Amino acid sequence: MSDAPTFGRYVEIPSDRMTPEQQEGYRTLIETRGQLGGPNRIWVHNPKLAKVMGPLGAYFRTGYSLSEREREIAVVIINSKWHSIYPTNAHERAEKAAGLPAAKVEAMLSGLPTSFDDKREQVVYEMAKCLSESRWVSKGLHDRAVEALGHEGITDVICLMGFYTSVSMTLAFYDVAAGAEGMAR
Repeated sequence: MSDAPTFGRYVEIPSDRMTPEQQEGYRTLIETRGQLGGPNRIWVHNPKLAKVMGPLGAYFRTGYSLSEREREIAVVIINSKWHSIYPTNAHERAEKAAGLPAAKVEAMLSGLPTSFDDKREQVVYEMAKCLSESRWVSKGLHDRAVEALGHEGITDVICLMGFYTSVSMTLAFYDVAAGAEGMAR
């Protein structure tokens, strides 16, 4: 196996050189995510983690309590906080594709204030800003979030941000560039 990085600074493991445990983790990622992109290319190195992260990432793609727009608001705020270009670039495009106005997307990417007419989107934005900036959650924000999202929606926002923190940190650590494709599989 070559020591030359194939995905940022990370040297990917060819499928035929994976341990049986890594192959099992790889299969879990493929079955749950449908592709081996982003941090999954790196997480496959740790098969126990891959078996957990694949289904968790899949949860945030289908069948949970947030709309696509709400999801992308939280994701772009947390990705840009960690200065990780690969996921920030990908989710900037996803936000615009979800119908969020370019000016609002650019404000969130730059850490500038913005607002949303939709009550749920506004609460997701406020939660994401507050939590990503390590701020105290005020009673007013708490109450607005409970009213708009319920506890299921609140925990989805919080855990989504935690998941994307691990995505961002993984890709930042390995210095993965925007649009990097990695080795063919």
